[in-house]
Amino acid sequence: MSPVMHNAAFQDMGIDYVYLPFRVKKEEVGRAIEGMRALNMRGLNVTIPHKVAVIPFLDELDPLADKIGAVNTIVNDGGVLKGYNTDATGFLQPLLEEGIEPEGKSVAILGAGGAAKAVSFILAERGARIVILNRRLEMGWAEELAARISQAFSREVTALELNGENLTGVLKKTDILVNATSVGMSPDTGRTPVDTDLLRPNLVVYDIVYNPIKTRLRKEAEAVGATVISGLDMLVWQGALAFEKWTGQKAPVALMKKEAIKRLEKHED
Repeated sequence: MSPVMHNAAFQDMGIDYVYLPFRVKKEEVGRAIEGMRALNMRGLNVTIPHKVAVIPFLDELDPLADKIGAVNTIVNDGGVLKGYNTDATGFLQPLLEEGIEPEGKSVAILGAGGAAKAVSFILAERGARIVILNRRLEMGWAEELAARISQAFSREVTALELNGENLTGVLKKTDILVNATSVGMSPDTGRTPVDTDLLRPNLVVYDIVYNPIKTRLRKEAEAVGATVISGLDMLVWQGALAFEKWTGQKAPVALMKKEAIKRLEKHED
């Protein structure tokens, strides 16, 4: 989605940039970053699985990226490379647009991978109370993430196994549910991480999966009257925030979203 969104934005604003995807092997991450410096590229996005591996090759880290321990956006200022995490702020922006301030809210985060890391740190920074639920095989990830957030923000974060009993108990006291797993992602669109009977009208359901645009979780949450936020909004906003760091100009967010939807609808067809 990123080349589609960014190239449309550059063209619309008359900015002489082009956004290209490159596949980089893990053993070549350092050389890729040196190439960025040598070729005077203005910026890069970094995606799975290099968001952590890229950090030692950068000159500076934004404080939030440093806390999270992951970078998805790099800005080159005259050969000085600074790393940011716009996944975190990109996740937050759609909540704020819905008038939802995380401070004091109880949040259940499903998953403990890279996306969950960015999500949980920005929510903790905004003063939310967090429970992280993850499947048994990867409970170590959830426990480590909970410990890191607890230490960084001096507040208790709970890690629980993602099972029916825990989910039922946690969701009774939850204001915001975040699906940061890949459950429901294309082509496995028939699955959902949460049974419909656990959803309710006064719940905010934020599914960061954006392909398909309407996941089963989103459809079922909408059907019970919950407030629903799409992963597409997070995708667009993390891109828009990166765009603004590279160009110094306000991103055409509506255009970027329109282009992303067009591409996703084409993929669904």
